Amino acid sequence: MKIAVLMGGPSSEREISLKSGAAVAEALAGLGHQVMKIDLDEEVVAKLKSFAPDVVFNALHGKPGEDGSVQGLLEILGIPYTGSRVLASAITMDKIMTKRILRQAGLPTPDFLSWTAAQYAAGREEVKQRILTDLGLPVVIKAPTQGSTIGTFIVREEGELTPAIEGALKYDPCFLAEAFLPGPEITAAVLGNSDPLVLPLIEIVSHTGFYDYTAKYTPGLSDHIIPPRLPEAVLTAAASLARQAYILLGCRGFARVDMIVARGQVPQVIEVNSVPGMTATSLVPDAARAAGLDFPALVQKIVDLALEA
Repeated sequence: MKIAVLMGGPSSEREISLKSGAAVAEALAGLGHQVMKIDLDEEVVAKLKSFAPDVVFNALHGKPGEDGSVQGLLEILGIPYTGSRVLASAITMDKIMTKRILRQAGLPTPDFLSWTAAQYAAGREEVKQRILTDLGLPVVIKAPTQGSTIGTFIVREEGELTPAIEGALKYDPCFLAEAFLPGPEITAAVLGNSDPLVLPLIEIVSHTGFYDYTAKYTPGLSDHIIPPRLPEAVLTAAASLARQAYILLGCRGFARVDMIVARGQVPQVIEVNSVPGMTATSLVPDAARAAGLDFPALVQKIVDLALEA
């Protein structure tokens, strides 16, 4: 089979995407496929038409590869591709929209507020006071369309609030303020189309105190514990919540649902990643291995799901 691996691109997660794409391409080549690695640039359409792949493996992280833009392009070109379609990709790329839909459907997610840059500029003190009054400290400030914890800040003191908001607004024209819930962070890799399967859950422990970009992608700075050190009833509830969120948001192929377990008892969805990392330190390959799928088998399964009607 001819498979193009889309990778790189212009996003802030370019370097991670290149690593994911390289790992995927190596696995596909090892399985006997004819593989072409394509860095997303202005020549991408010409490259795809020249190679004429049977399917595209999307290993792009961040915009425009994860927000529905590349998915729409591939739809226009008539090329099957891995992962979620246009709408689900656009929704899950935006943490504010994701949380609004989760909340509307009654699925648990931490309390939140959001403002545009213009709204913040028109009333900085009122915005900050609202955050302090309604959400309290500590609070998490996020750039809503960034991945790999880019533009995310944990604010523990009032004086840190302004720099955090301004830091988030460097990446997006709006920002999200989210209640900080103490408790373990867990993640669920979900695999499938009409009847998705939740792979073994993973508890994430960062040795830096915050599972940020450095902790995520530096070997040895975080531990992935399978299964999480939580009661069985909590794990069952978390797996069910991840599957519900995946289906609700219209995900397809594979995705990763990140959750916080408030005080070790109540799972709540933080975000959904429609093109999760596929590097040596990534979570989805770890979960697949725990389920008996090695990396090449996982990659092949994702390709097979892309070709399902």
